[in-house]
Amino acid sequence: MARVISVTLPFWPIDRLRRSAPEAAPASDERPLVLAGRVGNRRLVTAACAVAQELGLTVGMPVSKAQAMVPNLQVLPHDPQADAASLERLALWVLQRFSPIVTVDPPDGLVIDSTGADHLHGGEEAMLETLIGRLVMSGVTARAAVADTWGAAHALARHVADPMHVAAPGTTEALIAPLPLQALRLPPATLASLRTLGFVCIGDLLHQPRAPLTRRFGPDLCRRLDQALGHASEPIEPLRPSELVEVRRSFAEPIAAAETIARYIGKLVVQLCAALEERGLGARRLDLLCWRVDAHVQTVRVGLACPQRDPQRLTRLLCEKIETISPGYGIEILSLTAVMVEPLDARQMASSLLEAPAPDLSGLVDVLANRVGARGVYRMAPVASDVPERSVTRVAPLSDPVGAGWPDHWPRPTRLLARPEPIETLALLPDHPPVSITWRGIRRKVARADGPERVFGEWWKRDAEMIAVRDYFRIEDEAGERYWVFRAGDGENSETGSHRWFLHGVFG
Repeated sequence: MARVISVTLPFWPIDRLRRSAPEAAPASDERPLVLAGRVGNRRLVTAACAVAQELGLTVGMPVSKAQAMVPNLQVLPHDPQADAASLERLALWVLQRFSPIVTVDPPDGLVIDSTGADHLHGGEEAMLETLIGRLVMSGVTARAAVADTWGAAHALARHVADPMHVAAPGTTEALIAPLPLQALRLPPATLASLRTLGFVCIGDLLHQPRAPLTRRFGPDLCRRLDQALGHASEPIEPLRPSELVEVRRSFAEPIAAAETIARYIGKLVVQLCAALEERGLGARRLDLLCWRVDAHVQTVRVGLACPQRDPQRLTRLLCEKIETISPGYGIEILSLTAVMVEPLDARQMASSLLEAPAPDLSGLVDVLANRVGARGVYRMAPVASDVPERSVTRVAPLSDPVGAGWPDHWPRPTRLLARPEPIETLALLPDHPPVSITWRGIRRKVARADGPERVFGEWWKRDAEMIAVRDYFRIEDEAGERYWVFRAGDGENSETGSHRWFLHGVFG
């Protein structure tokens, strides 16, 4: 089942102006700001920030009236062309990072076909959280919703999402029925006529006879209803800027067999690699779009750990995804696009007579990342911190060394628990290791122990760690299992910790 994400940017002209010209539109939310444009001979408010709207200013209001209502109002000229160009650049950024099919929903929205792409981001909810979080961190207010259709997602994003909403599959009609009529994307004249007749919400139209509605309002009303409910198709034309490297192949007769699809993928890859070589580029992310005869688009996205233009490697990665393609009644167009590229210069191969070539793990990383997702493939790198849980971080598997190292004066466990787990202990003296521990309901008698290793808190990060102390011990039970345990506190002063014992790691 298709899944569509609609993103609305309610303050896009204001946010865009504040990001592009902070000196002209300070980011402070204290002073109300509106943008003004001319409609005929009238100067009207075309956009208003949140503070201005709270003061009663609305889009379409004369600027003179707005200035009379709010004396300290800041008025700046509106540039719709700059808004549209910036929105397209934002859509390209979303295309490169989230889904192969993205398009602009003017004047202040985006549409994303997330079918088959959400699992790469941890699911639909995690995908929306990441998308909205990245936009908010960039200074852009955003709301988003995912549903079965473009029309339903558009309505939910603008009338339900706060700031996000995930509609369960198959619940479109129940979700959009209570929404107001403007959620159907109808012209203002049609909305006014519907309200005159007593229609208030979408549910009032769902079970009305279609013929009278069509005769009175034309075909657009029923078409929007059917598109929102999924009874009529509303294809999303993917954004493809001219600077993207793209090759495509059209077929006189639709293809459907996996072997045929694989053969033409190989031909497209060769053409794409030749185009990349002419520009001195290597692909970091490829999108394969399969246009079916029924207007549905099947997508395949593969990522690469480093820029590549090796036809064999790229073909192998794409062909491993063929089983995810549903050709339906046949595919009439194949399109292959390098949506993310990086410079890649030709290099001379090292002679094996002089030196052994360095092992290349990028192929293995590419295969694993495209099977389990990029988040599932990483390596651990040290961080300059004495607190154990802060001394490691996840980095890209082929990233450069960070330059830091783990402490070598005390051994560290091979497995560090995500969170220290409380244990019951019996210790003879406050500064001595425990004689026995009880962890996860099992009592273990300590045969050997070493320590303590005292670790102090990082006072520059949190005030609560100003005098915090941990005393770590390496212990071994009678069965030969070795554990890393600590006491929170110095054993004397209660302000240094709770004096409870925890198990933090297991030695291999």
